[in-house]
Amino acid sequence: MQRLVKWASASGNLGLRILWLFLHLAVSIWFFLVGIVQYFESFLIASDIFKKYEALDISKVRYLAVVIDSGEARQISKVFELLEWLVDIGVRNVCLYDPDGVLKKYKEAITDRFSSTKVSEESSTNGAVATDRNLTLEFVSFSDGKEAVVKAANYLFTKHYTNGDKEKTDFTEPQMGEALAAIGSGGPEPDLLLIYGPIRCHLGFPAWRLRYTEIVHMGSLKSMKYGALVKAIYKYTMVRQNYGIGFLIQLPW
Repeated sequence: MQRLVKWASASGNLGLRILWLFLHLAVSIWFFLVGIVQYFESFLIASDIFKKYEALDISKVRYLAVVIDSGEARQISKVFELLEWLVDIGVRNVCLYDPDGVLKKYKEAITDRFSSTKVSEESSTNGAVATDRNLTLEFVSFSDGKEAVVKAANYLFTKHYTNGDKEKTDFTEPQMGEALAAIGSGGPEPDLLLIYGPIRCHLGFPAWRLRYTEIVHMGSLKSMKYGALVKAIYKYTMVRQNYGIGFLIQLPW
């Protein structure tokens, strides 16, 4: 009986391993084929063969955020190339974000690449830099969002709890937005957020700026393609966003 149990157990483990290898192979083949299709599609878009992408209404992308994995953000030549593409497409306001603040270290090199820069008084509160190529850049990292929450909390505490009023206040979203704006950390809400990296998440980008933002994962920065960038922006411009008003229904029971 023990030998039979051991044999059944070994056979079951072998069957699970074979099944796992089969599923892994099937998924790998699927992603390989999808990658080939996306490569040729990107090539055709970049070659202006798909005429529909020429009617790109870039005015709908008033503010674009680019989230880059910190490990890939060190590929500064790729960042330069990506920004050049965005300028050619016509994007005028870009927020560059990586969790560890790598892009902030290259801030001077990036702004120098896009000729002389000037920091305007209006944009100095959120770290934005306006270049003479009609491109406004904002550099943000995870520490900015964390520090902003602490400052906003202190601002609300000082405003509502230091006046001797013992009645506790439930803070609302508009009040939090007001506090963030008061400390200079509100910032515009991106219309579109593009993620470059292995992880399909916004990597800690300030959540209060993503209420109506369309988020698209673009894959690795080193394998980025001009056609894929145009397609992502084009798809956003063709989407109609409906904004509703939330309400609460109180049931009788």
